[in-house]
Amino acid sequence: MWLSSELMFFAGLFAMYFTLRASGQISTGGAGTLGLWATETSHLDFPYALVNTIVLVSSSFTCQMGVFAAERLQPRRTGGLFQFARWGMVEWFVLTFLMGAFFVSGQATEYTTLVSEHITLSSNAYGSAFYITTGFHGLHVIGGLIAFLFIIGRAFAAKRFGHYEATAAIVTSYYWHFVDVVWIGLFLVIYVLK
Repeated sequence: MWLSSELMFFAGLFAMYFTLRASGQISTGGAGTLGLWATETSHLDFPYALVNTIVLVSSSFTCQMGVFAAERLQPRRTGGLFQFARWGMVEWFVLTFLMGAFFVSGQATEYTTLVSEHITLSSNAYGSAFYITTGFHGLHVIGGLIAFLFIIGRAFAAKRFGHYEATAAIVTSYYWHFVDVVWIGLFLVIYVLK
């Protein structure tokens, strides 16, 4: 139910973005000039955002590897640090956490660059739409990172890693995969369909 409500929330953000673009609030401009939409999207760094996106999408794969380990009831690695096939849930989730933190840091760096180019939340309709959609997504990623910390902590605190802990890991992965899929949609809308 909660993921369904989150889906509706993000659907509303997508609707806001498309409505602003279609209504002329973002794409206004005189004849022969670039509209606000074209002007503002020209400041976006597509290669940078693509790398950031690849890192976030890859984190879904590392998250799923952690789920597979949790389903085997293997909380921690049983071999050397570089024997990835023997990693447990904790190692895969720590890697997922680091990749998610990289994404959030990348998004913060992008915000800093855009603000220096005078694209802010209050500068115009495009800035508002951009920061609201990507900002709320970023907050959801941070929420997922906090959830990973709880799951990792629970794995260390449990006297015996069992189905209860594994189920919590699986549920957290559902949320993480959802956040990644939403970002793919945002990336396509914001960076590809300029």
